[in-house]
Amino acid sequence: MSSFDVVVIGSGPGGYVAAIRCAQLGMKTAIIEKYSTLGGTCLNVGCIPSKAMLASSHHYEELQHFADHGIEVSGDVKVNLEKMVARKQAVVDQTSGGIKYLMDKNNITVYEGVGSFENATTINVTKADGSVEKLEAKNTIIATGSKPSTLPFIKIDKERIITSTEALKLPEVPKHLVVIGGGVIGLELGQVYLRLGAQVSVVEFMDRIIPGMDGGLSKELTKVLKKQGMKFYTSHKVKEVSRNGNAVTVKADDTKGNEVVLEGDYALVSVGRRPYTDGLNADKAGVKITERGQVEVNDHLQTSASNIYAIGDVVRGAMLAHKAEEEGVMVAEYLAGQKPHIDYNLIPGVVYTWPEVAAVGKTEEQLKEAGVAYKAGSFPFKALGRARASADIEGFVKILADAKTDEVLGIHMIGARAADLIAEAVTAMEFRASAEDISRMSHAHPTFSEAIKEAALAATDNRALHV
Repeated sequence: MSSFDVVVIGSGPGGYVAAIRCAQLGMKTAIIEKYSTLGGTCLNVGCIPSKAMLASSHHYEELQHFADHGIEVSGDVKVNLEKMVARKQAVVDQTSGGIKYLMDKNNITVYEGVGSFENATTINVTKADGSVEKLEAKNTIIATGSKPSTLPFIKIDKERIITSTEALKLPEVPKHLVVIGGGVIGLELGQVYLRLGAQVSVVEFMDRIIPGMDGGLSKELTKVLKKQGMKFYTSHKVKEVSRNGNAVTVKADDTKGNEVVLEGDYALVSVGRRPYTDGLNADKAGVKITERGQVEVNDHLQTSASNIYAIGDVVRGAMLAHKAEEEGVMVAEYLAGQKPHIDYNLIPGVVYTWPEVAAVGKTEEQLKEAGVAYKAGSFPFKALGRARASADIEGFVKILADAKTDEVLGIHMIGARAADLIAEAVTAMEFRASAEDISRMSHAHPTFSEAIKEAALAATDNRALHV
């Protein structure tokens, strides 16, 4: 039986980063992955492939506006979905191969199979042929991630009633894609097929899309996506999803009990994700699972078994790849006797539609609920020279700062390159910057980042210069 200082179960962003950091710190490390490729949901059927599809569909959409830039394209322009999906898969394969390289580089032993506990220090790896290999683990990190959720009355057939996994490899562009759930995944994949020519309808139980983000972002994104042709049915409760041949029917009730019936050829169920602990046999190791299906952990991400830790989607908090990575590093460094820390308030959230949406810190709704006195400053992208030059004028940056101390409490943005711009916001808040601190930083001109400086000026005695 092979023995290791640390065994990581799951090779997603949290798991493989945890393994690398453990190896860097001198621990003999192994990682277990049930699938034949490394990288977990994010690299194989999540973050990376969805961004590849978004990029390809964005290129096609931009082509429709080339004439505005003085570029005339003659001849037929067609979407080859098969090639688009093949390119996506090539990106996935290259990225997953990169993880395998990193495992080899850091001398991390990789086991392919399902990892399960025999007890707190013995892990069984059940391979595809049914054989079992036992590992002895001084410490274990559970990084088994999550799976798409559904509703009790919906039967996912993976053909017409699908999850995000199937949406990444459809054989055709839908005529009418009905998206159940107005969160990040549904909107991103909805926009992919909207650009490619599908009619897209989004049904959301809450009164707005991206309900966990600042209300201003939700309102602006709704306006922009409606302009692009997406239809929304917010405050609608889905009660039935059925299939007849190639037709899918979604029935929902509005707040007054009126029934709305949507007929499409595909229904994408994107109502969130659930922690995945199937087959882990956590109870045999003394690891407690909460009523929500999450692995119970303390502030050090330590489970009820003192030598077993858990990170990422399988524990409390936002289901984000970068949150999982930070937790993986934290556990590795804690095992090495260091004193790492994560400020969960400073984990950014991003929606990769176009315009992109990004945020960090508190929303206006949260500050109001907590009774915190704050001031807000915002700046529209349409007032930026770079935005006009690039024809990306939709959106804004909003900065929320403490009314007394001027410390930045939250930064929310929707617009071109927001996913990258949010890093400046995180950096500023990590060092507890004030709005005035940001306003006094020199931002290169012309850039999209100038909107952050201008929003900070607006929050500092309404001093924005260009609006």
